[in-house]
Amino acid sequence: MALTASTMLPIGTQAPDFNLPDVVSQQTISLSTFADKKALLVMFICRHCPFVKHVQAELAKLGQDYFQSDLGIVAISANDANNYPDDAPDSLKTMAKELGFQFPLCYDESQETAKTYTAACTPDFFLFDSDRKLVYRGQLDDSRPSNNKPVTGADLRAAIEAVLANKAVNPDQKPSIGCNIKWKPGNEPSYFGS
Repeated sequence: MALTASTMLPIGTQAPDFNLPDVVSQQTISLSTFADKKALLVMFICRHCPFVKHVQAELAKLGQDYFQSDLGIVAISANDANNYPDDAPDSLKTMAKELGFQFPLCYDESQETAKTYTAACTPDFFLFDSDRKLVYRGQLDDSRPSNNKPVTGADLRAAIEAVLANKAVNPDQKPSIGCNIKWKPGNEPSYFGS
C-alpha cells in the first residue's frame, strides 16, 4: 500500500468539466448538473482502499447533512477496474447503495477526469465556490486508519461552511493521504511520478 498525498492543485484553479456515468442511475453527470448549487465538492474515492473504508461512513454523512443545502457533491472513482475489480462500476454501485450515498458516484473509465483534477490518492477532495474556482483541496480531517483519531470531517466541513457563508476558506490546508489512484498500465500522469 503506497502512501500518496494530494497534489495540492493551486487555489483559484477553475473546475475542469467532465461527463461521467453515475454507477447507480446511469445518468451522465457533469458540472452543469450542479449549476444551481453555490458550491461543489468533487471527491475521488474507490471501494477497496483502506483509507476510503476508514472514512466512508463520514462521506455518506456529509451527503446526508448537505443534501438539502447549496452544496453539490459528486464522487468519482478512476481506478483500473481490470486489476482492482472491487472498483468496477457494479461493485461501486453496491457500495453507494450500502452506504446510502445521497450524491452520484461516477466511474472515470478513461481516467482523464482524474488527470484533469490532478487527483493522486483515494480519498482526494476538491471544493469549488460559486464561480467553480478551487477554494479547498486536502484532507477530510486528521484521522488515518492507524492513528486512533476520530473521523470528524472537521477540515473539509470547515471549508464547506465557510464557502456556503461567503467567507474566506482557511488557506492553511493539509494534503489528503491515501492509496495512490490505480492507473492503467502506461496511463500514469506526469504529475504523479512513479
